[in-house]
Amino acid sequence: MIDTIETILAHGPPAPDTMRGTIAAVYRLLPVRGDPVDSDELLTILRLLYRVARSDLPLARLCEGHVDALQIVARYGDENIAAEAAGIAGNDGAFGVWNAALPGEPLRVTDGLLSGGKSFASGAGILTHALAGADTPDGNRLVLIDLAASGPEIDRDWWRVVGMQRSQTHVVRWSGSTGFRFIGQPGDYAREPYFSGGALRFVACHAGGIAALFDHVRAHLDATKRAGDPHQAGRLAELYLAAQSAADWIREAAAAWGRPDYVERVAAARVAVTTQADHALSIAQQAIGVSGMFVAHPLSAVLTDLMVYLRQPAPDAQRLRVGKAAADGVLVPTL
Repeated sequence: MIDTIETILAHGPPAPDTMRGTIAAVYRLLPVRGDPVDSDELLTILRLLYRVARSDLPLARLCEGHVDALQIVARYGDENIAAEAAGIAGNDGAFGVWNAALPGEPLRVTDGLLSGGKSFASGAGILTHALAGADTPDGNRLVLIDLAASGPEIDRDWWRVVGMQRSQTHVVRWSGSTGFRFIGQPGDYAREPYFSGGALRFVACHAGGIAALFDHVRAHLDATKRAGDPHQAGRLAELYLAAQSAADWIREAAAAWGRPDYVERVAAARVAVTTQADHALSIAQQAIGVSGMFVAHPLSAVLTDLMVYLRQPAPDAQRLRVGKAAADGVLVPTL
């Protein structure tokens, strides 16, 4: 049977030992390799991530990191490394980007050896390769780490959160490893529009999570024969509006790919989708009540996973960016 996104996701949340293969299977469905050449290609990527997130937010988190890492390698790596990475991805390899600093233990390369650590390393113990920023004498550079050759020490006791447990987001440390290669030049990781603009991928996952709230609430109200209640109908209407608004913001930002205002449009989408998500989380809990907080209820995982996933870094900075763009006339309301 040829995989489709429906057949891949129909089996339910993958177990840790099958997560890697599921990430690879999802990625093989993408007709886009490397950076999108236009807004249509970008929207193709975003729609796939949205669809995965609507079914499984932790899986979407890892799929998004996989896409990000392979785009970075294709963009900044030489042709041989890019081709090798693509081949590994085609053979059930799974990539990710680990670039959150570990306070007091920065990742660095000294005399050809990799030491130090990273925090918030999603997919630790699942991925085959990780892309990370490391301090070097020439500045901060990206290193592509073969996790089979240079497996880090993984601190699994750290990730004690209410949601996204299955993303396997841990603290990782190395102490003199050699199984890595440099990708690109110093400062490449933060280059725009890819650095800030790339956030649209995980915002599409957030939007998929809002759609999942709508799906589960609608299914619950239908199963309990409460959809006809006027109060519940009003809540379902609010959830629909939140989910559709989030999707519309993603589509509008994607349409700006290649334009000078793209990064500002992505910042606006981040702020708007987070606002819609917070509202949707509240409405979903009101609609289902305590029933939706039982671990066995399908809404429970979506509630906690989305709450954790929404807390991406620097939300206030995005709001300030939007405000400045509005003041400068870059972002102006239109119809």
